[in-house]
Amino acid sequence: MSRRYDSRTTIFSPEGRLYQVEYAMEAIGNAGSAIGILSKDGVVLVGEKKVTSKLLQTSTSTEKMYKIDDHVAVAVAGIMSDANILINTARIQAQRYTFAYQEPMPVEQLVQSLCDTKQGYTQFGGLRPFGVSFLFAGWDKNYGFQLYMSDPSGNYAGWKAAAIGANNQAAQSMLKQDYRDEITREEAVQLALKVLSKTMDSTSLTSEKLELAEVFLSPSGNVKYQICPPNALSKLLVKFGVTQPAAETS
Repeated sequence: MSRRYDSRTTIFSPEGRLYQVEYAMEAIGNAGSAIGILSKDGVVLVGEKKVTSKLLQTSTSTEKMYKIDDHVAVAVAGIMSDANILINTARIQAQRYTFAYQEPMPVEQLVQSLCDTKQGYTQFGGLRPFGVSFLFAGWDKNYGFQLYMSDPSGNYAGWKAAAIGANNQAAQSMLKQDYRDEITREEAVQLALKVLSKTMDSTSLTSEKLELAEVFLSPSGNVKYQICPPNALSKLLVKFGVTQPAAETS
């Protein structure tokens, strides 16, 4: 029992727990899954779009993947309105850094600055924590390709492969078994789709229910953020044996 220790975000329980922050993490457990995998030549992000109704007009823009700067992108799980506020904050911080120093903001510095904002909302009365987790994928000249995960408490860590959202524990254990160092970007896409197909609540995996984004270096050496179009994603699903090819209509 929380015994009213959950009435405010600023009160510790006798066991040393912050219940409101834990409840925010629970809210993310109901959101669509997102998986990030670090490979030797890029970072792969895959997200599950929750289609709540056939009548819903599907957005032309992406729902789970967002570009923060030319060299950083995020996958989101949780309350989208909260995510939009934080994504705008991150974009402004990245542009201010570029304006001041004439170079892209280091990925970890950007992640840390956003997590400082998240942490502030767990420490002051009258505020509720942001109910959103992020997977940050990026590249900088200091550490190359990087993948970070952050949660509503403001904690963040670097990962080789990570999962957030619904069934993240099952996805994390599968990634632990199948991930290996020196994985290529194509193999990372295959692994992410395989894990998502086994942990998603829906029975069939289609391009309408998924989003796939990659951060990699172009032949010219520039960082490139690319979202996989639905028709290419459908071909990938068939190629990797995650879904059956669509039957030809006569």
